[in-house]
Amino acid sequence: MEDLKKSIVIPLDGSKNSLNSLDYLNLMFGPEHEMHVHLLHVMPSLPPLLTDDKTMDRKLRSALASVKRKNKEIAERILAEAVEILIDKGFKEESVKPHYRQCESTIARDIYFWAKNKRADTILMSKRGLTGFNPFVMGAISTRLVEYCGDCPLWIVGGGVRSKKVLIAVDSSKNALRAVDHAGFMLSGTDCKATIFYTMRNLRHFVPLEAIEEAPALEEFWRNKAGRQIAPYMKKAKKTLLDAGLSEDQITTKVIDGSRSPADDILNEAHENSFGTIILGRRGLSKIKELFMGSVTRKILNSSVGLTVWIVQ
Repeated sequence: MEDLKKSIVIPLDGSKNSLNSLDYLNLMFGPEHEMHVHLLHVMPSLPPLLTDDKTMDRKLRSALASVKRKNKEIAERILAEAVEILIDKGFKEESVKPHYRQCESTIARDIYFWAKNKRADTILMSKRGLTGFNPFVMGAISTRLVEYCGDCPLWIVGGGVRSKKVLIAVDSSKNALRAVDHAGFMLSGTDCKATIFYTMRNLRHFVPLEAIEEAPALEEFWRNKAGRQIAPYMKKAKKTLLDAGLSEDQITTKVIDGSRSPADDILNEAHENSFGTIILGRRGLSKIKELFMGSVTRKILNSSVGLTVWIVQ
């Protein structure tokens, strides 16, 4: 029988901030939820110009071996600490698997391809990690992963998250519905509350306010038309969550008369109503209508303090 347990890959760099991913995992799912948790540390590599040098004397080769050995010890320590944290939270030891590997390309690419080979349902990582000179700076890695993870959902924790409420931002694109489908699968079996959210573009987004301020009837006609257009997608999104196993009382829908900035509308809704997670499709509709991935998703990621953002292709 096919194993339908959820599978999550959590990259770690040894920083306290990177451990926020473990707290988020515990908040949203807890140890009673059946899943595979893969903890991954990609060890930074010395430059090939050094490691491939054949002219090294015995003393230098010994020093090189010592560095490699220390690198491995650091990886084992980072992973052992994370395993202990999850076990202390009540996670089963057999469900938590530590892995380390030497970096072969770039750390971001290695994380992505490793997770893809594992057929992981998502990659969960902190937005910020170590500071100073270190090739595994979580901010840079998470930014690169957004670029690479076209076919793998990516969850980015922007600090300590305390709310289990989830805001699913949708438009009428197929990609937005894929994000809803991912949310349904991952949130099934949890007690998380989900709001399907649509911010209706004001005509001021398309033309200057001065051009439309004397045409209130046109604005009203636009709101009615846009509302009718999104209604079947909101209905389908709710059905997707229900079919995944969420209950009626876990799901709400909300449509607002938006501002010129959908990113601001989404962030304001999240902050004002104590959401902990925002879920977005990586790309939405064409530029003429709406666009999530690009300016909207980037702005939300950059401003996601105290929030986790799920990006779904």
